[in-house]
Amino acid sequence: MSRPLLEARNIEKRFGAIAALRGLDLEVASHRVLAVVGPNGAGKSTLLKILAGLSRPSSGQLIRHGGADRRADIGYLGHATLLYPELTALENLALAGRLHGVEDPIARARALLEFEGLASVADRRAGTFSRGMAQRLSIARALVHDPAILLLDEPFTGLDLPAADRLSARIVELREAGHGLVLVTHDVAQAGHLADRVIVLRAGRVAFTAEGEACAPDTLAARYSEVLAGAAAGAPPS
Repeated sequence: MSRPLLEARNIEKRFGAIAALRGLDLEVASHRVLAVVGPNGAGKSTLLKILAGLSRPSSGQLIRHGGADRRADIGYLGHATLLYPELTALENLALAGRLHGVEDPIARARALLEFEGLASVADRRAGTFSRGMAQRLSIARALVHDPAILLLDEPFTGLDLPAADRLSARIVELREAGHGLVLVTHDVAQAGHLADRVIVLRAGRVAFTAEGEACAPDTLAARYSEVLAGAAAGAPPS
């Protein structure tokens, strides 16, 4: 059964005179994938950083349910890999595991490297990795402490087809295990396939939300095209 893990109420974020987010409400729940889509500059990455505790909202409230420390119980994958280039893949994951208090960080690191298809390069420095390999290692890093909430900002960037399929399967697996996930993506079809609920942002506001049958990729894409058409025509966001 789904239960709320994290709530955002009336979140606003301003950078001087520029409003990046305006009056945003959402809930991250167990056994659920929430997708956030929208054009460039809509506020997607800003929202994810606020949920991760990496940025403070200008106003509004974040409520963490369950009594656990919000930052410790969140896994975050952003645009930056957060990897140490001079450390090996294994060392990067083991260090992250130690920082999060993982009981056996080496064993956990090896298991994640195996899952990501990186076991053969465990002793290579992360700075020598291709973009796709670094992305896979960053995904493993976000998962090292088995967080209740996983925040993913364009996680499919740089992944080849097998790695993308593996990530899609992992997202489904985590949802079924009771985790709550937030997926920021520019790919509307991907959002429709993976998410239980989709929020479309435009100019820092929620343009529309979709659940159930409304998340069907074709239906979602049609409504999203309307949002983009309105933006191109200069219509104010709803």
